[in-house]
Amino acid sequence: MNDKTLDCSDLDNYMGKPMQPARMKEPLHNNDFRRWAQGMHYPNLLHYDTEFAAESRFGRLVAPQSFPVATDDGHGAAPACVGAIPDSHLIFGGDEWWFYGPRIFHGDSLINERVPTGYSVKDTKFAGPTCFQWGDNNYYNQDGDYIAKQRSTAIRYRADLAREMGSTDSEEEPQWSDEDIAKLEDEKLDYIKTLHALGHDKRYWDDVNVGDELPKRVFGPHSIASFTTEWRAYLFTIWGGTHRRTDLDLEALGFDPNMAGHENDGVMERINPELTDGAYFGPSRGHLFPRWARYIGMPRAYGYGASMGAWIIDYLAGWAGEWGMVVHSNCSYRGPSLSGDVTYQSAKVIDKFVDEDGRHLIQVDSKMFNQNGTTMATAKAEIELPKKSD
Repeated sequence: MNDKTLDCSDLDNYMGKPMQPARMKEPLHNNDFRRWAQGMHYPNLLHYDTEFAAESRFGRLVAPQSFPVATDDGHGAAPACVGAIPDSHLIFGGDEWWFYGPRIFHGDSLINERVPTGYSVKDTKFAGPTCFQWGDNNYYNQDGDYIAKQRSTAIRYRADLAREMGSTDSEEEPQWSDEDIAKLEDEKLDYIKTLHALGHDKRYWDDVNVGDELPKRVFGPHSIASFTTEWRAYLFTIWGGTHRRTDLDLEALGFDPNMAGHENDGVMERINPELTDGAYFGPSRGHLFPRWARYIGMPRAYGYGASMGAWIIDYLAGWAGEWGMVVHSNCSYRGPSLSGDVTYQSAKVIDKFVDEDGRHLIQVDSKMFNQNGTTMATAKAEIELPKKSD
């Protein structure tokens, strides 16, 4: 393409029409929860330590609240990526989550019912004409219990324009001394100690005040190894683990030919599964290979948008403890986690109230940023906490 337009005319054919649902092939296992907690850098004993979990209110291991996205076959992107946009690529732009109460345990089976909902085209400094596309993911368990809704935002753009507009600047990774790493490890441990300190106790709504700040969380430096660990925590990346879609054709979606490939292709999975799991070929390889990251407009290897949404939910859920629950989180992604960078999270209580359903809620503003103070994501969320008996 020689012009600087983005043809989104095909998208109207798909809005509001349900897609094929996402389904795993076997019931979930405790090790799926452990792998997810490990991949998301979330050392909460409730999700991986059998003895600790047995003494909890659940009496057993329970999945992190962020886990539903791990049971999708495309980390929530599918309903936000329908219709052809020629010579395009996709990155995540944000997630809004609603949680309805039921938790996920060993033996459960989840299904994700998906509906594309809308789109808007705007001009951006990143890639010129850019399509922001939305879709809903509705997660249910085998009993029909409504677990969560994820409203995803995908950003679809032309990679050639992103390269032309200089998005690949800052290709060099920052260097961390042994002293720097030691300090980071101390900061990580300080955060982990706050999880241990709460233990199985309740964090009461009564004891939280507007203006309170949550403990700062840190993880990194990110690397291709850590991004690979993240990717492998998504269950759809396991060969044969998902009922693959029959309505997915990345070339038909208009993906850049060098990035389309056979990701999630059930036919190719039986022939050569390495072409289908997203790590080596196809649109996801930009995360793990610096050459392909630069090709689609990123300066170097980078993390996954759906992981950033999980980091936010985990951070808030860990603070709430096992008796609390994140009921809503609206996350906007401003920039990726790049290899060599460190991610920090902070949050501040901005309101506390009782809603029309009688729930005692804490509202927080949360921020994710790197070692330079560059904002990576922002979120506003509501967290339900127990009320002391009168």
